[in-house]
Amino acid sequence: MSHWVELAGWQVVAIGLSFIWSGFVRSGLGFGGAALSLPLLLMIYNEPLFYLPALGWHLLFFSLLTISTRMASINWRHIGRLLVLTVGPFAAGLFGLLNLPSSVLSLFVYSMTLIYGATYLLNRVLLSKSRLADAVCLIGGGYVSGVSLMGAPLIAAYSARHLPREQLRDTLFVVWMIMVIGKLSTFALADVDLQWQFALIALPLAGIGHWLGLKAHKMLIGGNQRRFNQIIGSGLCAVSILGLWSVL
Repeated sequence: MSHWVELAGWQVVAIGLSFIWSGFVRSGLGFGGAALSLPLLLMIYNEPLFYLPALGWHLLFFSLLTISTRMASINWRHIGRLLVLTVGPFAAGLFGLLNLPSSVLSLFVYSMTLIYGATYLLNRVLLSKSRLADAVCLIGGGYVSGVSLMGAPLIAAYSARHLPREQLRDTLFVVWMIMVIGKLSTFALADVDLQWQFALIALPLAGIGHWLGLKAHKMLIGGNQRRFNQIIGSGLCAVSILGLWSVL
């Protein structure tokens, strides 16, 4: 509750709009609800541990909603292999999340967002094509997932090389759910506020974004996906540069 007391009215409104955006991105692009909204949220109020639990609850809810009728397309063997290979980096990332200063975590988030934004802007798809690239994606993706909720593009780059396309999205949704359960459990053990009231209040806003994202996804399939990605990339780069400037 102490965090809410510190917030001005405009910050509360801006946080609400950011959760609409997170739902829109998650259903419109298929991933990135946290990765593409956390930089905006940190510009409003620079406290990662205030947002991450709520974003985690939302990821659990919407992922479960998505895969509940698609269990047959989940590759459980790949999930087991992926979790074994990323558990070390993920644990290291969790340790950093609980011990690093907020300013350092914010620098990390903005730097990763700048990289992701550049790939969108240049219309480059992150994809592993070798065992060395696999290792980089697994170590980097596991660590980034532990220290924030932004490791999805790196882990997806590894999985896209090893999974049929029709299994990719639903299999990775299960991976995200397991990682979020691990993160929330660690928060509980470390006596971090799980922000379930915050998550519950913001859920309808994320739901509005989710519905709008589903509509946008249909238009993107038959429209100019490349142009849309470039617009998203430009916005991410701009937000990241402003965020890095404000922290530094």
